[in-house]
Amino acid sequence: MNRLAPLAERMRPQRIEEIVGQAHLVGPQQVIRMSVESGRIPSMILWGPPGTGKTTLAGVISQSLHRPFYTLSAISAGVKDIREVIERSKGMPGSILFIDEIHRFTKSQQDALLGAVERGLITLIGATTENPSFEVNAALLSRCQVYTLKPLEAAQLHQLLKIAQEKDEWVASRQATIEESEALIRLSGGDARKLLNLFELCLEQIQIGGTITDHLVMDTARQFIARYDKDGEQHYDIISAFIKSIRGSDPNAAVYWLARMIEGGESISFIARRMIILASEDIGNANPTALILANTTFEAAEKIGYPEARILLSQCAVYLAGSPKSNASYLAIDAALESVRRTGNQSVPLHLRNAPTRLMKQEGYGKDYQYAHEFPGNFIEQEFLPDSLSGTRYYDPGKNPREDEIRQWLKNRWKDKYNY
Repeated sequence: MNRLAPLAERMRPQRIEEIVGQAHLVGPQQVIRMSVESGRIPSMILWGPPGTGKTTLAGVISQSLHRPFYTLSAISAGVKDIREVIERSKGMPGSILFIDEIHRFTKSQQDALLGAVERGLITLIGATTENPSFEVNAALLSRCQVYTLKPLEAAQLHQLLKIAQEKDEWVASRQATIEESEALIRLSGGDARKLLNLFELCLEQIQIGGTITDHLVMDTARQFIARYDKDGEQHYDIISAFIKSIRGSDPNAAVYWLARMIEGGESISFIARRMIILASEDIGNANPTALILANTTFEAAEKIGYPEARILLSQCAVYLAGSPKSNASYLAIDAALESVRRTGNQSVPLHLRNAPTRLMKQEGYGKDYQYAHEFPGNFIEQEFLPDSLSGTRYYDPGKNPREDEIRQWLKNRWKDKYNY
């Protein structure tokens, strides 16, 4: 292959047996391997982190079955491009259409695929780094099998380096020794493409017969790896910095990291969805309006799209950063879940059970239940937990004005039972 092509491209497997990793899908007697061997493959969505072989697997499937193969990128393709491929496929049944980053397709673009997939005019293979349950239309998703690809493990990454040294002519000609590999493995983050391309960059920095060390790898990475890669390590580092800035009540840092994501091409839905989670996890009942605003921002920003959506995202980020914080609800559900796992399925107290039949009433279901609205203040103290968990407190209101009110309200009603 042309030396000008990146090493990761030159090393792309041509046969299913050559794929490193994903043994749960392409190993002997596994689902995709068996589908290829039978000659019958379903439309599918390949979901996994970058560099795990989604594009490679689509190409290998096409080559193995000797079928016409079309590729579209959701970044640049539109409905017109989809219809052209469908039209060309009418005379070639079984054509495979591979769509990279399918989560970036709009609803109308995804809808354009439905009929052709349903009638079998094309076999769709979509690749996504995002959860398809959120990013792919339900109608299209129901017509596809979803297969999850996993990040490559260290042993598999080492295997790729060895194969590159043995099979790529240029790499072999460098006669390099890999003295240390920890930095290569760590920086790749399970991404085969990142591993091989970083390895190639390192080889270009040394003399023939030179040595690859962790220091060389780190120095090369600092010089050549992009500052923001929406599909790579910094994708997760920057969203982490964004969330922690909001949690730490710093709107200035929040909008800076937001700008980094926007400038790097991050999707609106990814940013907005994380703010919805934060609004509940880190603000909660200290300011319940935060969750409403975050959800409204998600819907509005999706409708408007870039570039104007940046304003909505910024408004929400600043509001969340400026809100009082509480993780009390988050801690409460985790404590309750831990209790359920530890104590098992505790019986529902009889007085809380529904009694729709005479037999259930005879068994005491619903007996002695007291209807709160019939009592002063719409409250009457009674037991709502299983007997073995009586008095267990899961929710501890945060220390902020709104939850101080909640704490006092609960204390006035439950007195000392929950020790509020």
